[in-house]
Amino acid sequence: MSGNDMTASKKPKHDPIVLARLTGQLGDRETISKRCAALGDVIAEFLPDVFASELGFEIAVSYAGYEVGRYGQLISGLGGAMALADCELRNWSDQYAVVCDSPFIVTLVENMLGAVSDSIEEPEPRPLSRIELDVAAMVFDRISGVLKTAVSDGNGYEPVVGLAYNVEGRKTPENGSEDTFAAMVEMSVGIGPVLSSFYIVIPQYVLLKSTITAPKPANAVKSRKDWSEQLSEQVRRSKVTLQARIHLERQTLDTVSRLQAGDIIPFQDASDVRVDVTANGNKLYICEFGRAGARYTVRVKDTYGSEDELLQHIVG
Repeated sequence: MSGNDMTASKKPKHDPIVLARLTGQLGDRETISKRCAALGDVIAEFLPDVFASELGFEIAVSYAGYEVGRYGQLISGLGGAMALADCELRNWSDQYAVVCDSPFIVTLVENMLGAVSDSIEEPEPRPLSRIELDVAAMVFDRISGVLKTAVSDGNGYEPVVGLAYNVEGRKTPENGSEDTFAAMVEMSVGIGPVLSSFYIVIPQYVLLKSTITAPKPANAVKSRKDWSEQLSEQVRRSKVTLQARIHLERQTLDTVSRLQAGDIIPFQDASDVRVDVTANGNKLYICEFGRAGARYTVRVKDTYGSEDELLQHIVG
């Protein structure tokens, strides 16, 4: 063994935890606990004002604790039936995530469509629809807005909130950010009888350099009319998949079992062919089957409810 090899083999290996503490990537529990609690208190104080001012109904928000760990593990440890958005705030953090239980978003959408909070039963956790994810993104934007005013220290930049998606569809980044030491702030949120949670996952090195201060009320709220109109417009502009169901002539089980490629099954209706158009399994329109040029079409003849009822069916 050469002298250089012996020297290299004698070099001590640094403990990654100690190295992370020395380089400001990892904080002690007392410091992280205080930063998470301070941030949670600010969000609990000002986020309800945003909802009351912009939506016209009350929510209850409270700080529910924190967890520490690796960035990716904290998110994956939350389980499924949640919505997530990857976010950043220039000159503060190029990486943080906002995650929310699905019942909170489902209940919020039901409120926006006119349901009474006290009459709403707590929905079962489930992956959110495209429309619900659009609303979740707007909620994440408001949470990020309060977060920004609490930590930016005069930073004039606005948060960049990514598209909301179901956490089941999350892909692991290849840049190594999943292994970053992070802290997760947990918040409880209630709308009427529905109690849910949302979370903010932040790298610890970002928290350690942050000065957390309560924002001025004027910075935390906007016009109720503006956001209500924005939410309503977002719901109405969201794309949904429609399905058309045509009733075919009844056949015996023996005949159905013997069908081969090229066989023909007649429509049940002899004249105008009735078509039921649905979305999310709910009937929306009664139509008739037809053709326009080279494309097959359906023509709307009647609806299964009012405009508001149709919106509720589609969202649900």
